[in-house]
Amino acid sequence: MNSPKNLLLEAEKKASKLFQEIEDRGLLIPGETEKNLNNAIFNLAFELFGIEKYWHKRIVRAGKNTLKPYDENPEDLTLQSEDILFIDFGPIFDEWEADFGRTYVLGKDPLKIKLAKDIELAWWEGKAYFDQQKKITGAQLYDFCKILAQNYGWEFGGEIAGHLIGHFPHERLEEEDKTNYIHPENKIDMRTFDQKGKERNWILEIHFIDKEKEIGGFFEQLLTID
Repeated sequence: MNSPKNLLLEAEKKASKLFQEIEDRGLLIPGETEKNLNNAIFNLAFELFGIEKYWHKRIVRAGKNTLKPYDENPEDLTLQSEDILFIDFGPIFDEWEADFGRTYVLGKDPLKIKLAKDIELAWWEGKAYFDQQKKITGAQLYDFCKILAQNYGWEFGGEIAGHLIGHFPHERLEEEDKTNYIHPENKIDMRTFDQKGKERNWILEIHFIDKEKEIGGFFEQLLTID
């Protein structure tokens, strides 16, 4: 029987393939709206994997909308020729959740290209920091992610820096229960077992922004599974 870690990793591999197909099929083009691109990705996921169920709302954000945290629902923007956008999808594969986020740059704007590179580098730094700690709370990892943003010359744009992931539905991500999030109020060791005595797995998400330039970038994937 496959372990939860193997099943979560397999779900992420499929999500990664979906995102690669988004690029390969040329879906990221100027003149397309966020909403239409969102629908096109939904249709692509169904074509590739028969996926219709997602455990959180599907997010496509471009331009100034890349500043917005998850909970907001900004206006539907149209992709521009020198734009930045990110995609955050949480598809469910055989009842196991994936959560995958990537940033893309249309055109050759050096600042936007730098941002896209920085968030990926920062994600790996965040994972390395987590792996090096025998004990670490969600608050400590969140604080480290804020420092990373400063080190790279950005501001951390997320109210959280990640959350639990697992078999659908995993532990309910109640907003008032901060122990399910990489959040400044989570003082619990992230390696604490769940209520059934089982290991918990986490997603790490990096969201850097520049409010003055009205741009942001997002990178998200499994933290606790290689």
